[in-house]
Formats: sequence, structure tokens, C-alpha cells
Amino acid sequence: MSDTTTATTAERAPSVYVPSAEALATVLAPGARPTRPSALGASLTFGWRALLKIKHVPEQLFDVTAFPIIMVLMFTYLFGGALADSPRDYLQFFLPGIMVTSVVMITMYTGVGLNTDIEKGIFDRFRTLPVWRPAALVGMIFGDVLRYILAALVILGVGLALGFRPAGGVAGVATGIGLLVVFSFAFSWVWTFFGLILRSEKSVMGVSMMVLFPLTFLSNVFVEPTTMPGWLQAFVKVNPVTQLVAAVRAVMSGETDPSATMWLLLWSAGFVVVFGTLTMHRYNRR
Repeated sequence: MSDTTTATTAERAPSVYVPSAEALATVLAPGARPTRPSALGASLTFGWRALLKIKHVPEQLFDVTAFPIIMVLMFTYLFGGALADSPRDYLQFFLPGIMVTSVVMITMYTGVGLNTDIEKGIFDRFRTLPVWRPAALVGMIFGDVLRYILAALVILGVGLALGFRPAGGVAGVATGIGLLVVFSFAFSWVWTFFGLILRSEKSVMGVSMMVLFPLTFLSNVFVEPTTMPGWLQAFVKVNPVTQLVAAVRAVMSGETDPSATMWLLLWSAGFVVVFGTLTMHRYNRR
């Protein structure tokens, strides 16, 4: 009886199907595995992602369009009559400085955007992709470079409409914007580090404003530092924003300031080396 039962159970047991090599070949991709993208290619792809976000949510450009226009109009007519013979005369000195201030202040949105993506889990998915690991961070900053250029051009357009006439011509203006973009790209790494270590986008914005306000207002943007107290002049002279404004102001006026340009490039390299390293160390350990 037991032998009959065992035989019947064996007959009813389902057989295991083992696909042949020909059957697998028809399902799997016959070609070779795609090559891994280069570091530059992956970074540019993530940069394109940042631009697509602007395309679908154009309100993100408010901070690089309306905000710079308000800054130029407000400070030109607020301080122009008091600090110079007329707002137009003050604009010749002031516009390169307010261009620097506006662009440097919007660099904080790099850290805010990074923190938002992390909270949504987007960067956890990026980390699983077979690409150069820093590509997501580098590409995000590449996308923000367009925002910096756009903000600078908006401010320049408003300044030209109000009477700003750069003696350095097109070459001087292009060089000034180039120096500004180089510094802003390097400075953005500071905010990527804050975006990784802080817990919310409000925290990133709050800390950023605490850092940016002293750097931008305690500088040579609005007036020459010679009118300031001695202890404040000491801070202004070592302020990287002061060196940036001096270098941009010089090339736009058709002159050169080798000392300010040298310090500007050294500050930019320092931001990339220090905060870029800290950012990648933190990013790899998350």
C-alpha cells in the first residue's frame, strides 16, 4: 500500500522546467553590456536634469530674475543720492558689487536643493547607479552655473538701462562674469556640505543666511572700506567677497587688480579642496 501511494505521489509531483540556452538567448539582450559612462558624461547628464527641473517649474528662476532687479533698483536709488552726486554716478561703482552680492547669495540654493532631494530619497537611488559617485553632486552644481550666469546678465541688463557704462567693454564684462562664476561654483561646495549634514532645508537656509549676510554686507560692495573703523577694515580686507568685488570691478572698468584676482582664485581653490573633500567624505558615509 505504501509503495503504491509513493508511486502515485511521485507521478503527481510537478516537473521542474530548465530552459535551454537557445530559449534564454531569445529573452536576454544579445548585445554586449553598455559601457560605463565617463565621469564628465555622467556629471553633464545630472546637470541636464537640473535644467529640466527649471523647465518644468519655471518659478525657480524667480530668485535669479526678480530678486536681482529689486536689489539693483532699491540700493541704487536708496544710497545713490547720499553716497554720490546722483544714482547714475553711484551705479558705476555699485553695479559690479551688487552683481556679486546677488549671485553669491543664490548659491545657497544649491545646498537647499540637495537637502530636499536627500529627504525625498532621490539621492539614495542615484547612489545605486553604476556611475561615478560624485556625478550627482557635480552635475547639480553644473546646472546651477546657468542660474549664476542668468542672474549676472539680468543685473547687467538692468544696470545698462539705468545708465551703467563699463569702461572695460564687452571683454571686461565677460571676464568679470567669468570670475564671478568661478567663485560661485567653488563657493557652492560650502552649501553642498551643509545640505548633507543639516536635517532640513530650513536649517540649511538659516545657516546660509547667517554666513552670507556678514560676508556680503561687511565688504566693499556699497562703500570703500576706508570709511570703516579699523577693526572692521581688518575683516573686510580678508573677506573673500571683498576680493571678488575688487577683481570684478577692476576688469569691468578696464583695469586689472592682480592681488585681488590672485586671492580670489586662491579662495576658490580652497573652497573646492576643503569643502569638496568634506562633502564627498560625508556623501560616501551616508
